[in-house]
Amino acid sequence: MTDFRLRHLPLDTMREHVIIIHERAVHDGNLGLRPLDRARVFGADRETGKQREITGVLNICSDDLLEADEIGLSKEAFHDLGLPEGAAVGASLAVAPRSVDLVRAKLRGKRLRREDFDAILADVAARRYSRVELSMFVLGCALQKIDLAELTDYTLAMIATGQQLRFADPIVADKHCIGGVPGNRTTMIIVPILAELGLKIPKTSSRAITSPSGTGDTMAVLADVALSPERLYRVVDEVGGCIAWGGALELAPADDILITVERPMEIDTEAQMVASILAKKKTAGATHVLIDIPVGPSTKVRTLELAEHVGGLFRAVAERIGLRLEIVTTHALGPIGYGIGPRLEALDVLSVLRCEQGAPADLREKALMLSGRLLEITGVEPPSRGYAAARRVLDSGAALARFDRIVAAQGRRELPPEAPVRRQIAAEQSGRIQQIDCWEISRIAKRAGAPANVSAGVKLHKNVGDNVTRGEPIFEIHADNDSQLQNALEYCDSVRHLIHFE
Repeated sequence: MTDFRLRHLPLDTMREHVIIIHERAVHDGNLGLRPLDRARVFGADRETGKQREITGVLNICSDDLLEADEIGLSKEAFHDLGLPEGAAVGASLAVAPRSVDLVRAKLRGKRLRREDFDAILADVAARRYSRVELSMFVLGCALQKIDLAELTDYTLAMIATGQQLRFADPIVADKHCIGGVPGNRTTMIIVPILAELGLKIPKTSSRAITSPSGTGDTMAVLADVALSPERLYRVVDEVGGCIAWGGALELAPADDILITVERPMEIDTEAQMVASILAKKKTAGATHVLIDIPVGPSTKVRTLELAEHVGGLFRAVAERIGLRLEIVTTHALGPIGYGIGPRLEALDVLSVLRCEQGAPADLREKALMLSGRLLEITGVEPPSRGYAAARRVLDSGAALARFDRIVAAQGRRELPPEAPVRRQIAAEQSGRIQQIDCWEISRIAKRAGAPANVSAGVKLHKNVGDNVTRGEPIFEIHADNDSQLQNALEYCDSVRHLIHFE
C-alpha cells in the first residue's frame, strides 16, 4: 500500500478502468501486483475528507510514461475516482466482486434470480468488471438456457441500473429493428413522419455492435447525438422527436458496457438482445413500441419459425414490464438502400426525405410501412390508414422540414466529404441478383473502416432484383486510405458466395 501521485492518462479504454504503474514501483514497493491483476486505487478528497476509490485492471509500463512514484488512470477511471491530478493515492490488490461467482454459476448452467442479476449488473455499471469477466457473463447468457422468468428478471435488473426518462404525454412511440440488415436506416425517416403527425417519439439508438453503422452512427454524421437528458427533453418539447445516442443518457448503462465486449466478439445473443432492446425502450419513456424482425438467409434471424420464437419472447417480456408492443416480421434478401456505412447511409436517408428521383425505393417503402403501423397501434390513424397518412407527410415535404428542425435542435453538423479512396467491384457473371449476403457485405464495409471512419463503407450500384451484365460495376468500396481499401479487397476476394444470381 505505497503512496503514489495521481496521473491522468488520456486513454479511452471503452469504459474499462485501467490502472498503470511503472515496473520499478512493483519491484521497489513489493506490492505483490502483476499485469492484469485487479487493483484498487484510493485516496481522500481534500475538500470533504471523504475516502474515494476505484478498482481496475493493472497494466505495467517500462518506459518514461510514468515515474516510479506515479500511478496513471485511464480517462474513465480518473473521472470516476474524482480526485485531482497530483493527489496522494494508495494502491493495493483488490478482490473480485462477489457477483463474479454468480457469473461462474451461470456458465455452469445455474438459473439466476432477480437479485443475482441486480448484483451482477450493479457491479458492471460501476465498472468493477474486467473485460474477461464481462465476456464470461455475455457467454454465460449465450451458452446457457435462459427461461422467460429469468429473462424478465434480467431485463428489469438492466432497467434498474440507470435513470428513466418520463414524458407527460399518455402515448410515447418508439421503434427498433433487431438488426442484421445493412443500410436499414428507416428510423431517421419514421421519426420526422410521426413527429409531424403529433406523436412524441424520443428515439434513442445505439452505436453499431456487429454492423458497419448503427442509427446513432448515421445520425451523428448530420447532428449531435450525445444529448444529456435535459437537452433531450428540450429537443422533444420543441420538435416532437429526436434521434439520440442512448449511451450518453445513462439509460440502462450496464447494457452499454456489455456492448463493448459484444462488439469485438461479434456476438448479439437472443437473451441479450431482448433484454437490451426492451430495457432501452422502457427507460426512454416509451409506451408503444414497434419491433422490426428482419428474416432472411443471411440476417440474424434466418427462419420464420425463429422469428416467431424471438417475437414471442419480446411480447412476453414487454407485457411483464408494461410496454405495448407490436412485432413486424420483414423479409430481407440483402441490404436496404444503396449505402452501407454512416455517411453513405445518411445520404440514402436524405434522398428519401427529399423525394429525389432515384432515391432507394426499398428504404422509402419500408419506412412508410413501419410508420403506418406505428400510427395505427397508437390510434393516430385507424386501421389500414396509417400508410397513406405517412406517405402524404413524406411526399408533401413536411417530413423533410421536420427532420431539418430535429437536426437543428440537436446541433447540425456539416456532412463529411466522400471517402478519398474508392474501388469498384464488377459482376463476375450476368443475371438477376437473387440475394446479397448481409453478413459478408457488412464485413467488407467494416474492413474498409466503417463505422469508425464515417465516410468508409460500401456503396451498392445494384441490389436484389436488379439485372446485371458481367463486368458491370455492382458495388464500390469506400475507404480513408489505401491500407484499409486493401484490407477490404482482400476480404472481398475471400468470400465465396457474396452475391447469388438467379
